[in-house]
Amino acid sequence: MDQQGRKILYHYTDFQAVDGILSQAQLRVNNVLRMNDSAEMRHFMNGLCTAVAQRLEEDGDRERAGQVRTLFREEMKKEYSAFAACFSFHRDDAAQWERYGNRGRGVCIAFRREYLEKMAVGALSLQLVFYQNDMAGHPMVEVFYKLAKGGADLAGEEVRRAMYDAWACSVSFKDPSFRSEYEMRLVVSPFGKEELDIQPCYHVSKERIKKYYPLDLRAMCEKIGIGLEDLVTELIIGPDSTQSAAIFQDYLRDHGLHRLAERVSLSDCPLRVSI
Repeated sequence: MDQQGRKILYHYTDFQAVDGILSQAQLRVNNVLRMNDSAEMRHFMNGLCTAVAQRLEEDGDRERAGQVRTLFREEMKKEYSAFAACFSFHRDDAAQWERYGNRGRGVCIAFRREYLEKMAVGALSLQLVFYQNDMAGHPMVEVFYKLAKGGADLAGEEVRRAMYDAWACSVSFKDPSFRSEYEMRLVVSPFGKEELDIQPCYHVSKERIKKYYPLDLRAMCEKIGIGLEDLVTELIIGPDSTQSAAIFQDYLRDHGLHRLAERVSLSDCPLRVSI
């Protein structure tokens, strides 16, 4: 994909979420562990553990390698979670519609990447997702290898800090089978050094309680000197949606989003999931 294509990030969602994003200027970041990859975060941690242990084994230090494997095995019994809003570089993409755009009945919102990058400060970060199994070249391998070779107490504070850093990195790695998503994430990590000045919220359904963080897009836009209509460049109605474009445009105008009303289009994707 060329540099021009990489300047826009696409968020596929449903109309209920669009109402929150556009009328309330609120973007929710949700628990990464509840997303579609069942190995979220642990995929990286498993790969990191394997890479560190293999280096120690190559040195002939099998005992220390075993201790590292035990350390990571116990660590991954814990349920650490990060929170994220997900974006793809793919515009009007069939797989994205089916997985995230309410099976083609939702909306794709286009965001300017440069503005999201400016908003991602403090406890917020905009992270490119990598799709790989081999973590041998990741800098965290060297960190844990040196700690293990140096005789560090694997239950000590130095290793604990390194483990927090590893969990923070884990949000950016997924199994290669998800490579087609071509994703970036706006992430709230619990492992950062700065506190997030946003109170979490909880959505209660019949089946469970979900935790999320509501990001105030209007305030974030104001902080970098833009408006919501500068941040959003396009709104694409899904290929299997029954939504009238004219009514969607009326909705936008009645919420004061006149420029966005002119940026509504219908998907050209041939996806059809209705029977």
